[in-house]
Amino acid sequence: MTNKDYKAVADSIPKEPGVYRFINSEGTVIYVGKAKNLKNRLSSYFGEKKHQYFKTRTMVRNADHFKYTIVETEQDALLLENTLIKQLQPKYNVNLKDDKSYTFICIKKERFPRVFLTRRVIRDGSTYFGPYTAKAKVAEILEIVRKIFPLRTCNLLLNPKPIEEKKYKVCLEYHIKNCLGPCENLETEESYNDRIDQVRNILKGHFRDVKSHLKEQMEKLAGDMEFEKAQQIKEKLTLFEDYQSKSTVVSQLDRDLDVFSIATDETNAYVNYLKVVQGSIINSYTQELQKNLNDDEAELLAYTIDRLREKFNSITEEIVVPFHVELVEEGITQTIPQRGEKRELLHLSMKNVKYFLLQKQNEKLKHTARQTPAERILKTLQKDLRMTTVPLHIECFDNSNIQGSDPVASCVVFRNAKPAKRDYRHFHVKTVEGPDDFASMREIVMRRYKRMLEENTPLPDLVIIDGGKGQLSAAMESIDHLGIRDRMTVVGIAKKLEEIYFPEDSIPLYIDKKSESLKLIQQARNEAHRFAITFHRNARSKGMIKTELTNIKGVGQKTAEKLLKHFGSVKKIKAASEAELAEVVGKSTARKILEAKSEK
Repeated sequence: MTNKDYKAVADSIPKEPGVYRFINSEGTVIYVGKAKNLKNRLSSYFGEKKHQYFKTRTMVRNADHFKYTIVETEQDALLLENTLIKQLQPKYNVNLKDDKSYTFICIKKERFPRVFLTRRVIRDGSTYFGPYTAKAKVAEILEIVRKIFPLRTCNLLLNPKPIEEKKYKVCLEYHIKNCLGPCENLETEESYNDRIDQVRNILKGHFRDVKSHLKEQMEKLAGDMEFEKAQQIKEKLTLFEDYQSKSTVVSQLDRDLDVFSIATDETNAYVNYLKVVQGSIINSYTQELQKNLNDDEAELLAYTIDRLREKFNSITEEIVVPFHVELVEEGITQTIPQRGEKRELLHLSMKNVKYFLLQKQNEKLKHTARQTPAERILKTLQKDLRMTTVPLHIECFDNSNIQGSDPVASCVVFRNAKPAKRDYRHFHVKTVEGPDDFASMREIVMRRYKRMLEENTPLPDLVIIDGGKGQLSAAMESIDHLGIRDRMTVVGIAKKLEEIYFPEDSIPLYIDKKSESLKLIQQARNEAHRFAITFHRNARSKGMIKTELTNIKGVGQKTAEKLLKHFGSVKKIKAASEAELAEVVGKSTARKILEAKSEK
């Protein structure tokens, strides 16, 4: 989308709060944003773009048009933006990165519910707790649950009819006292569900409720003189208290809290979440985000808080954050603590997120150390040119002519950062008269990629045009005509200052002169220039030789080519005898060549 496109609709854009969507030519929403003043916000994407990030300019170029929706308040805009991002997941909005599936504890919706570990969340009315990042932690929780509250583990369908008809028999789990035998109606559904309620309390972190329940049971049994059973409950209470002591008890807070902190690097953001229930941290999770167009920490944190609270089914009314954020969810108290227990919680969360960031940086360093030089250079080139893929296949074009004579062009190919000379191609420019480099570039790019499309040959990841904005624009006309702009990255390199130009962007990119990626681009450009010059020199030389021979009466172009092919040069043709010439072109033509030689 261009400034001209924007100016055509600018006067009709209201100065009201709302949400806008940038949409590409295929009708796909590629970015969703909110604004308290739609006109001011949308105008910032057009006009002077020096202040914009490269990704923002790329998004605008890839957009065909935009739409907007007016709302009453800024809060409504925030809510609608949040809904649309969840629904549409636009390419250029913040992207939550989940590279693996985490574990949950499921309380199945059924008679005599089972409690088990799973990685699949099925929306069948069952209750899921988690996600848990450490499988060992989940196993520990399930172990303590089963030791304190005997529950069934079988897959039997315990409906009343088959139980009454005595279709089931108790298994080994009953005999070793891990189950109380609901399959043979040896316990009531009410008493079983009473234990399930206490399992829920453990998983929610409501440890006090569980302890109260066990103490009540113990005291009741002791009051009924059932001291052996009371002792068994006491042992379970001791076991539970031991488990609780291993949890991180941070304070004597009597309310639940969600604690959030954030750390960022160049491309990603990381948000740590601590779930605090009745003074204990019962879960810790760090979410990784790809920033895309959004670089504001407050917006990134707000976006992630909403997702994490939904993911962990949090209903706490207070959150602890390092700074104020705009939340979609209303009625939430935001605390930015300066001292005390909540400040210690925030500090703990910040330590977690900074350690996570450090881990990620170390992983990148280790990965870089394992890379080959070619992989390292191509990764750097991908980063410098903001490409979505590693440019394993690169092609570079150059033209060559002297005052319009014998115009030729070259295409050199690099694979894995090395010249692939077998794939080099040279072109005689056919449709251009005179020294018109732009038209020549337009022709050879069209011929090259039209043929590749016809032959179903994979297109390059990166195309380099030797020249500035004019040459690049000419190449893009052919690329757009073929409809392959989105299938490759195209740049131009201007010789004077080694500036990198992108299509329809007047502001060049300056890569560090010492960068390996710039050196690779320069190598491709220089190789294309060398190949074009060599081909042009050979073409001119052959042209001059053919002219010298074809000036002889009776010697045409085909005859000249036959002689050159046989003898190799004009000098050897001149030195040949009549008999040697006659073997190639016949006696009559041989005589004419000798007569022309004697005249000189």
